[in-house]
Amino acid sequence: MYSEKVMDHFSNPRNVGEIEDADGVGEVGNPVCGDMMAFYIKVRDDKLDQVKFKTFGCVAAIAVSSMVSEMAKGKTLSEAKSITKKAVAASLDGLPKEKMHCSNLGAQALAEAIADYEEKKYRDNIKKCKLIKEVSQ
Repeated sequence: MYSEKVMDHFSNPRNVGEIEDADGVGEVGNPVCGDMMAFYIKVRDDKLDQVKFKTFGCVAAIAVSSMVSEMAKGKTLSEAKSITKKAVAASLDGLPKEKMHCSNLGAQALAEAIADYEEKKYRDNIKKCKLIKEVSQ
């Protein structure tokens, strides 16, 4: 049913854990199947320096989370945002049709973490601009 790569990433998941001072966090879940994923990222020089995850779910959900973390590490934010569910499934040598939603959750959780980082960065830039404006008046 599952490829060797899926079973390897399930049995030996990479990058499991949480980044305490994460630059961005993305959490997604599927209430129908019960899978839940949280991705944590650290960004340095516009690249994903660290990517970790915590997943509660089936074999495919854990394997997908592991693969997404590997695919994203070292990528620019733009490159990481372009990771698709099809690319994740292909990297795992395929997923059963009924488990494809798991690959979508992994890509979505990563995108949510990046969006969280970008939103925080935007808010910080607004605060800096306001401080500069106040100081210059």
